[in-house]
Amino acid sequence: MGEVLTLDELLARVAADRRAGRTVALANGCFDLLHVGHVRYLQASAQEADRLAVAVNDDASVRALKGDGRPILSTADRCELVAAVRGVDYVVAFAGLTVAGVLRTVRPDVHCKGTDYTVDTVPERDVVREWGGRTAIVGDPKDHSTRDLLSRIR
Repeated sequence: MGEVLTLDELLARVAADRRAGRTVALANGCFDLLHVGHVRYLQASAQEADRLAVAVNDDASVRALKGDGRPILSTADRCELVAAVRGVDYVVAFAGLTVAGVLRTVRPDVHCKGTDYTVDTVPERDVVREWGGRTAIVGDPKDHSTRDLLSRIR
């Protein structure tokens, strides 16, 4: 099971991993109402490096990105659920509409994004290139969404 960490704790773990010769991938998202698409994205991300860190949008950023009534689950609950997914090593919450700040701080070897992007459309692609990292598009086709799941529940 992965660990939910502060950014400082994550940096210490990543530094230790790098000293041991391990590579680090970073995935990110809101993960509101975890579903099979999220699980497949995270497990595919874990295949890209020796360690997987996942940055989870905090409640304020989810609300700004997804609208009123979101998130359904709190930041703490979403982080705990993501940490329980096989292959996830570390989870950190972050504020902001993009993960650029976390990327610049952690400097992962690989930034993983879902199949609703291409390498050329990932907003943070130039940030990752700053230190020679790469962007990987992973997971299954975007056939699952929290929005669709909420519609079905209603």
